[in-house]
Amino acid sequence: MHSNVYLPQEFLDEMAAIIPTSSTLEEFVAACQRPLRKSIRVNTLKTTVADFLTRADKKGWQLHPVPWCDEGFWIEADESVVPLGNTAEHMSGLFYIQEASSMMPVSALFKSDTDVYDAVLDMAAAPGSKTTQIAAKMANEGVLVANEYSSSRVKVLHANIERCGVRNSALSNYDGRVFGGWLPEQFEAVLIDAPCSGEGTVRKDADAMKNWSKASVIEISNTQKDLIESAFHALKVGGHLVYSTCTLSVEENQQVCHHLKETFGEAVEFDSLEDLFPNADKSLTPEGFLHIFPQTYDCEGFFVARLRKVSSVEAPNVKKRLGKFPFEKASAKVQQDIEKQLAQTLDVQLPNDSSVWLRDNDVWLFPNALEAMLGEFKFSRMGIKIAEAHKKGYRWQHQVATALATGNERQCVVLSVEEAREWYMGRDVRPEGQSGKGEVLVKLGNDVIGLGKWVGNRVKNGLPRELVRDKNLF
Repeated sequence: MHSNVYLPQEFLDEMAAIIPTSSTLEEFVAACQRPLRKSIRVNTLKTTVADFLTRADKKGWQLHPVPWCDEGFWIEADESVVPLGNTAEHMSGLFYIQEASSMMPVSALFKSDTDVYDAVLDMAAAPGSKTTQIAAKMANEGVLVANEYSSSRVKVLHANIERCGVRNSALSNYDGRVFGGWLPEQFEAVLIDAPCSGEGTVRKDADAMKNWSKASVIEISNTQKDLIESAFHALKVGGHLVYSTCTLSVEENQQVCHHLKETFGEAVEFDSLEDLFPNADKSLTPEGFLHIFPQTYDCEGFFVARLRKVSSVEAPNVKKRLGKFPFEKASAKVQQDIEKQLAQTLDVQLPNDSSVWLRDNDVWLFPNALEAMLGEFKFSRMGIKIAEAHKKGYRWQHQVATALATGNERQCVVLSVEEAREWYMGRDVRPEGQSGKGEVLVKLGNDVIGLGKWVGNRVKNGLPRELVRDKNLF
């Protein structure tokens, strides 16, 4: 129990005024004092929900469906020996440990089967839970721009994108307020999971409210209004914008959405989320937003709104100063040669919706849908690095394994559980009774976990240093 959760009296007074009539302040406080249920989301870029359920059953994990996310489950698992984050399934990207409420914004963005997007912006992306969820919904097609203002968090964002096999992303590191001017009407969908006061997070952080004040809520809401304006400018006409927070105050939620409506008038349309999942009406506001208190669905406090851009509005003018683009698109001949060598060496195929780009000796794969933005905006990392060129050909990179391989390739070596532990600790392995030549995909079961190179009967470890683990492995 988190009976020591800090809830300022001024905050409780605020909540008493806005809490749903079907609930009480006492129920709200009691919910805040209960530990948060652990939840996960199956990564459909790597596996299917049905296959994952079969594996979970064999491991003795009890899964209970999250009603607003077909891939989401609350999980009961014995973590006394191996934490969920150190299981083979997590390390190979089959699932993401994600709070159930935070799955809702992406579900709202892809509310119906007709919500198919070629270009999506995730304006505040780290650590990557929603970014990887969007990528899975896009089936790695089109382009997903994942922006993170905090440079220290970009590394974590990239690590999660890499682990989950995302290949259609382009990362950037800016204040989200730049997008409206730099990339006006470039995206069919925008998610802004806005920085907020975090009032809904006390169930996982008893001290989340230690520095809370009404003044800080107002200050944060002003930033959120700037961000939602920028997001709206970046959105194409007819496109959808989802605005979400893990906070409860109306100043950071409803009032931010109303600010957008007041600023752009009839160009903004609120899209009701009443049918997003069964019993969504319990949290529905008059505008059609979802204002979720922790006691309603036994999860974090959260807010989700879906809006549509009905007509164009004038975007801010910016003076662009972009340096020379350091990449060059490979010629058709060079791309064909790379495709041929990759197929011959590893039996891996390049996707049809991507193109090879070169920078010095580095070989990259960019989503074709990104190309229109390359001369308009500076990204910190685009697509995936697939190779380094050298005099004898190409040295393939880790993301060929995580983002392109399917597990059905001929050039694979299957490790035992003990060998896979050694692999994840950065050590070379000697698969019993096996030997080979050249580069090879490394698997545990049918899950591709890396790329190695045969040296006699030993597979030389090619795991990037930042992914090496040292203890409590599956």
